[in-house]
Amino acid sequence: MDLKLKDKSVLVMASSDGIGKGIALEFAREGAKVMLFARREEKLREVQEEILRETGRKAEYLSGDMLKIEDIKKVISRATEANGPIYALVNNIGGPPAGPFEKFDDKAWTEAFELTLLSYIRSIREVLPTMKKQGKGRILNITSSSVKRVLDNLLLSNTFRMGIVGLSKTLSGELGPDNILINVLGPGKILTDRVEYLDEIRARKAGLPKDQFQANMKKSIPLGRYGTIEEFAKLSVFLCSEANTYITGQTILVDGGLVTAY
Repeated sequence: MDLKLKDKSVLVMASSDGIGKGIALEFAREGAKVMLFARREEKLREVQEEILRETGRKAEYLSGDMLKIEDIKKVISRATEANGPIYALVNNIGGPPAGPFEKFDDKAWTEAFELTLLSYIRSIREVLPTMKKQGKGRILNITSSSVKRVLDNLLLSNTFRMGIVGLSKTLSGELGPDNILINVLGPGKILTDRVEYLDEIRARKAGLPKDQFQANMKKSIPLGRYGTIEEFAKLSVFLCSEANTYITGQTILVDGGLVTAY
């Protein structure tokens, strides 16, 4: 299938490692012009080199902070200058701290809102004028399987990631006439540093070694294993491609069948 992404300008947030890096690499494999964005410049440089080795395509990058509107504006401007008007935006960012309700004060709640929800709102707001002018675009908001089933000890994430679902569903109606498609993609147990970190916490809480905890977890997944970043990235890139012409406003989980909720 031709995804029609060759030379399309795409921006992938938090792309120095994990899911963001995997998505950026998959875009490059499809011939897109990729802009990387994350805080650590040395990591971005490593990802740039890896993408060049594997695909022969040079990704651009800019270091910055998703919590700063000035940095979001800067990377969108840089991506446009380097690769042309942005066709696809992938919003992605690490989750807020784990913990129960009593642990968090107003500062923690405000920081979680700015990290998990407001950062997405800001980047969408900045790319929309260009997408509307082009008469097309794709936006993908990465969240978590918690948007279908709350996860224990992840109160902040459970709260604000649901806001992304509401935002995306509402915008699908507003942006449809401009041929801008927007979707939410939630990873389940995908092998990332974040999942390893959360598994470590849960294993400790359960009084189990991490590998034993993970072995038990795999038994609850119908496919019997954790997913790979590449598996997640392939669907991400499809949803952001011109091969996707009629899927918008949807929340999709990539979880091997783990979540049994409708």
